[in-house]
Amino acid sequence: MANTPSAKKATRKIEARTAVNKSRRSRVRTFIRKVEEAITAGDHAVAFAALKAAEPEIHRAAGKGIVHANLAARKVSRLNSRVKALNA
Repeated sequence: MANTPSAKKATRKIEARTAVNKSRRSRVRTFIRKVEEAITAGDHAVAFAALKAAEPEIHRAAGKGIVHANLAARKVSRLNSRVKALNA
């Protein structure tokens, strides 16, 4: 339990940041899910458009520290190769 005023303020700040981070993480997952669904449906054009929308969101999350930069790059790379495979 926080006793000092500064510890109480820190707790409030942590709660606020947690809410923002949770929202951003959820947003990224939604974009990734849209790409996954388009890939499953086998529609290259829709999957490509969804990937182009998801890529900046994923990298933005990495920039904000929501996910690690390597994880973001790996996700984009793997999604890109799967979308590319649809066209072949």
